[in-house]
Amino acid sequence: MADQDTTEVALCERYAVADVDSHIIEPADLWTSRISSKWGDLVPHVRYHERRQEDYWYIGDKKLYGVGAFAQAGWPEWPPSHPKKLSEALPAAIDPKERLAYMDQVGVYYQVMYPNILGFHSHRFLNQMPRELATECVRAYNDWITEFCSADSRRLIPMTMLPFWNIDESVAEMKRAHEMGHKGVLFAARYDKAGFPRLIDDYWEPLLGLAQEMGLSMNFHVGFLATDDELKGAVDQSKKLDFTRESALVLLGNAQNVAEVVLSGVCHRYPDLKFVSVENGAGWLPFLGESMDWQWLNVGAHKEFPERMLPSEYMRRQIYGMFWFERQSVRAVIDQLQDNLMFETDFPHATSLSPGPASESPSPRVVMEQALGGLPEETIGKVLQHTATKLYNLEPPVRN
Repeated sequence: MADQDTTEVALCERYAVADVDSHIIEPADLWTSRISSKWGDLVPHVRYHERRQEDYWYIGDKKLYGVGAFAQAGWPEWPPSHPKKLSEALPAAIDPKERLAYMDQVGVYYQVMYPNILGFHSHRFLNQMPRELATECVRAYNDWITEFCSADSRRLIPMTMLPFWNIDESVAEMKRAHEMGHKGVLFAARYDKAGFPRLIDDYWEPLLGLAQEMGLSMNFHVGFLATDDELKGAVDQSKKLDFTRESALVLLGNAQNVAEVVLSGVCHRYPDLKFVSVENGAGWLPFLGESMDWQWLNVGAHKEFPERMLPSEYMRRQIYGMFWFERQSVRAVIDQLQDNLMFETDFPHATSLSPGPASESPSPRVVMEQALGGLPEETIGKVLQHTATKLYNLEPPVRN
């Protein structure tokens, strides 16, 4: 895509930039229009919250979040203020054609799409409704995101949610979603925290083995499978100091997930299966690899497990990360893991790369230049486009 003689051209024009973490804002009728009314108000639905003067998501009588709580891009007031109804949100957050126009504006060609309600409330689907209904909700979401991305299936990339509480249903849904064009799987490394076997257990082999065979990556998104208590400080934006501390620490959470798949033997057992740390930044990845290597060698693990590689070698082979706000720390990642690093915007969340009247963020166009300017062209191409297009098996770009 890039021309070595046109380095004065903006990076987003030289490359078909892949934004590998963005979010859709679920419409109010996503589940009520697709799931039988026999389940009543257990089906996720929206109703007006009188005291807050806001439309809210509910499962039964349990309140989740406001419909616009994750749609703060472009909002004129600082968090925790946010749109109180979907019609107040930035159109690009909810309409696929508007999303494509916005992507052109900010210099992004591809966008990988993650959920909000299912992503940050998976424990509610697991614990507050019958498993049969929860599975129907997952299928309905996968159908809907496929429809959303059909506005341009080359550029809008759906990721599969699984009914992880049922391994057979998960295998079937992964196959079905892949046939619909999904390019990866939203997953967790520590399902044992929710009462399921660890990933190294044979229980997961039908799913992980098939994902490896199909070339589908397993994507660990920040906050996925976390409880309300675990996420409270990182989502309550009214307490600015607490939010800053807790959200920064939450972004280090995938270190546990990466360590789990590397050290438990998952990466060793599935050598072609790729794992992606999503919306967690990247600067900590080199430290984690170096730290695990040091501990591995100095405790004598290499003597007890001589068939294993060093932890950092598994990371280079199978672990991927991404950045959006980092400038200096991302250079260390490029030095050690340039084949494993990608770019994201986190649109339309509050701290995404979304310029606006209540945001200090530059445009993604500017961030690309600030973070990657002056690096070798081959390296820039990997980070902005080629690593993602290979990992997610994306179609070649078509530009006018």
